[in-house]
Amino acid sequence: MSGFLGIPLLVMTDSYKPTHSFMLPEAKKCIAYGEFRKGYNGDKEDTRFLFFGIRYIIENYIAIKWTKKDVELSEKFFATHNAGFTSFPFPKDLFIKFIEENDGYFPIRIEALPEGTSCHVHTPVYQITAENVYAPLVTYLETLITMIWYPTTVATLSRRARDLVDDAYQKTVDDAGNLPAEGRLHDFGFRGCTCIEQSVIGGVAHLLNFCGTDTMSAAYYAQFVLNNGNPVATSIPATEHSVMIAHKTERDAMLQEIKSFGSGVFACVMDSFDYVNALEKILPSIAKQKVEKGGFMVLRPDSGDPVENVLRGLRAADKVFGSDVNSKGYKILRGAGVIQGDAVTIQSMKAILDATVKAGYAALNVSFGMGGGLLQKLNRDTMSFATKLCHITYADGHKRDIMKTPKADSEKISLPGEFVVKKNEQGVPIVHPKESFPENDPDNLLKVVYDHGKVCEWEDFDTIRKRIAKEWPALPRTYDNISPELKVKIDKTIMEIKSSQH
Repeated sequence: MSGFLGIPLLVMTDSYKPTHSFMLPEAKKCIAYGEFRKGYNGDKEDTRFLFFGIRYIIENYIAIKWTKKDVELSEKFFATHNAGFTSFPFPKDLFIKFIEENDGYFPIRIEALPEGTSCHVHTPVYQITAENVYAPLVTYLETLITMIWYPTTVATLSRRARDLVDDAYQKTVDDAGNLPAEGRLHDFGFRGCTCIEQSVIGGVAHLLNFCGTDTMSAAYYAQFVLNNGNPVATSIPATEHSVMIAHKTERDAMLQEIKSFGSGVFACVMDSFDYVNALEKILPSIAKQKVEKGGFMVLRPDSGDPVENVLRGLRAADKVFGSDVNSKGYKILRGAGVIQGDAVTIQSMKAILDATVKAGYAALNVSFGMGGGLLQKLNRDTMSFATKLCHITYADGHKRDIMKTPKADSEKISLPGEFVVKKNEQGVPIVHPKESFPENDPDNLLKVVYDHGKVCEWEDFDTIRKRIAKEWPALPRTYDNISPELKVKIDKTIMEIKSSQH
């Protein structure tokens, strides 16, 4: 059996999907596409997003051999799935046909943007084509492939966080040394995930923008599956509250950590009992041992007001270990820093960075750990992702571009036709009607990633990171990315829809 958790592939979709092959008109070709319809959290001043995650879906769920055993198990399920526990319709013959004729591989073609593409909302991120007898299966896998919303949303959130860090670095840091911007946001989200698989998918998306993580499942997958064994992410030894309270005193716990890891970078949680006391009384008492070891100590508050706690930690470390002023006039602590890992969001990150800079400290003195806010507190509506049918060629050869145009919600309209996505002179991906360009246009960003079982050659993780570092900062925060030709087609299609309703 080829499914996951003992579930046959045929039922890895929404219940209504198997019925659609009986409802769609007879066709020679059907095309559907996926798009993000809104900026992150509905942001209209920055509508960029960072596309990522199609490889995971293709390799683990789509480029998999379906078997007759899948059909047999599914048939037992469908026998009682209809209302009243009666038989539920599904296209058994179509599945048997492609299992026999296409070596078990699902009979569609998928084109997608390259992993790590920076673009604006309404850019098609993938395009699905199903032809001939298999045309009714065009959106059968919609449920699976739509899940691209998750890694793309995490990647976009993480990139927006990177923008905050980069801006603060540009203002306050002259030489990052061993504290580069890519290490300033650490993934603390593993334990907040719903399952191991989510930790991998979301954790890897974060690593497009930063190299810090405690989600080792994602770090391992990124290194050995996506990056030819080359390292992608790092972490450091750190205490937790259980370690601190296991010792007779917090001072004993700190001394033990310094003894074990004091010559390198290490983090210590400081608020198991009294954060102020730990900073003002205990930290000075272990300063001699810490300095003798020569390492870098990261102070971690874990409760209370995030901005106040970071500033208090910076000032305490400055008082105990001292600081130097860089060429931009900002203090850099000697062998110490602060990480805020509680209640971290984009908003709190900005507030903390702004307060740090205002207090005269360079941004490299502060790092962040984001858990649920990074991997869990988002959903498909965060950037309003959807997959919609956009073209049909009927059995008689008549071609028709189609679109959704709900009167009650104009933001949910879809695009008509078959598409190409090409960069303009400014490097912005623009959406065009496919008929405006030659077949297999080399500049079309939508590349075939799956074709009836054949899978593309994927780029390694380092290559994707480099693309993002180059393209994201150069992309305008907002842009009208619908070509004039496509706008004409949209207007024409809307007129046809209106005339057909009268």
